[in-house]
Amino acid sequence: MTTTRRPISAPRANAFDLEAWVMRGLLGLGALWLVVGVVLPLFPMVGRSFQNTDGEWVGLANYGKYLTTPSLVQSFLNSVGVAITTTLFSVGLGFIYAYGLTRTAMKGKTFFRTLGLLSLYIPPLANAIGLIYLFGNQGLVTTGLFGLLPGININLYGFNGIVIGEFLYCFPQAVILLVTALNLTDARLYEAAEVLGASTLKTFFTVTLPSIKYGLMSALFVCFILAFTDFGVPKVVGGNFNVLATDIYKQVIGQQNFSMGATISVFLLIPSVLAFGLDRIVQRRQNALISAKSVPLQPKPNPILDWAMFGFCALMVAFIFAVFGTIILASLVKVWPYDFSLSLKNYDFSSVGGGGYGAYWNSLRMSFYTAIFGTAIVFTGAYLVEKGRGLNWLRSLTYLLSTVPLALPGLVLGLAYVFFFNNPIWRIPFTGLAIYNPLHWLYGTMALLVMANIIHFYTVCFLTGTTALKQIDSEFEAVSASMAVPFYKTFWRVTVPMSLPAILEIGIYFFVNAMVTISAIIFLYPANLPLAAVAIVNMDDAGDIAAAAAMSTLIVLTSLGVRVMYSWLTKGLRQRSEAWLHR
Repeated sequence: MTTTRRPISAPRANAFDLEAWVMRGLLGLGALWLVVGVVLPLFPMVGRSFQNTDGEWVGLANYGKYLTTPSLVQSFLNSVGVAITTTLFSVGLGFIYAYGLTRTAMKGKTFFRTLGLLSLYIPPLANAIGLIYLFGNQGLVTTGLFGLLPGININLYGFNGIVIGEFLYCFPQAVILLVTALNLTDARLYEAAEVLGASTLKTFFTVTLPSIKYGLMSALFVCFILAFTDFGVPKVVGGNFNVLATDIYKQVIGQQNFSMGATISVFLLIPSVLAFGLDRIVQRRQNALISAKSVPLQPKPNPILDWAMFGFCALMVAFIFAVFGTIILASLVKVWPYDFSLSLKNYDFSSVGGGGYGAYWNSLRMSFYTAIFGTAIVFTGAYLVEKGRGLNWLRSLTYLLSTVPLALPGLVLGLAYVFFFNNPIWRIPFTGLAIYNPLHWLYGTMALLVMANIIHFYTVCFLTGTTALKQIDSEFEAVSASMAVPFYKTFWRVTVPMSLPAILEIGIYFFVNAMVTISAIIFLYPANLPLAAVAIVNMDDAGDIAAAAAMSTLIVLTSLGVRVMYSWLTKGLRQRSEAWLHR
């Protein structure tokens, strides 16, 4: 009996060892990809902050110059002020909106849930353009519908305009996080409070807020990072109110002072990293609070509260839709505000800069490549981290590297890529040695734009993948290994079908964000590859606001159209892939 078993068990052990080595090799490649895409580019950027414009080492001179230049220091304070104000408004109003969606029995929840997230599909630049047509010097609100009503001037260009634009950018992010946190609250706590005779106000402060405090803090950190690092809104409505993001753009593009641009990038990076670190601590503590015995809360009808929340949500959606609708209107009228006859002449980009429909086509290609390759890379990496065997230290390192991109502002990442990929020779500091840059060929190509977008949006997609994989019992992999089934067959036949909804969400997230983003690619796109989002910046700089509104409309309608088409095409696919959950 012993001799007959040896030939059977030995090949299985060898196969297991071979598969383990293959998985470790793939995991190592994934970690190397993140090191090259995230970590290494930061070194030449930080190093450049210690050099002058000629590349000579000057130590802390750039930092000293920054700290002794009142206008630059003021930009830092302006960025902090904008970020704090935006965060308070976004999270405060976002909480009320999320509360209405999850804790009331108001009507129209599906409607409000959909339109409340409309700003996710609108580039921040487009939001700012919509605000100009509403609150600018010739705006609908400022002129009181051109004299029909009393006008209201909110002094759009400056702090006010930036905060409103950033609010539109951050509000849907806050709503998503807070809806998730409120949905996780255990209904048994409310039942206990009701039995004890606690008032509604006391229940709110003793049950609701404590149960979502980590989700609330996470929303605060995320909104702060987004508002602190955004470039699009301050670029359009900032006026003379400078922030760090626009200072980097002016130093690099306007003055070709890459050293000072790198220095300002470090100041932009530090608060983001600190907020990100605090958010990671909060996330770990939040996960520990989730209980398998939690009971979802079913809100009871309360006419006064329900109608109050309905009115509030309606006002928020009306404001968001007013900005979106104004963008479309401005793109369709001949000459704002003198000739409101409808025309498509603003969609003729032949007489304006920016690249026109060629830029739009390039953005479509870039977004498609980002969605395809990004989804494959991210989900494979998440699978290796979550379901891999052995090398726990490497899996932990890969997980850590996968979360770092969330802390990198897009402008910082883009500028870091310029220093890292554009230089044909890497010089090793203090050694006098230099090596050839084997990645220099990527600079100025579509491949680098796609890589920058994948890295920029990597973390959210990676966490989506790992969350989906955690829901799949590890017994599938254990049984497959015991039956000598190769891991790639288990991955393709079991893991992918069961995780298909998450995979599709990752793909659409990559596509939409690559379509609307500008910060990570503003420094990277070559002249022969104009992009739609960058075209909006160029049109705005040239004063072609109507054409910029038209390009913004194309981007928004494309993003929304892809989302709708994706939902329609994958409805049946989702039902089949999720059928196992209901067996």
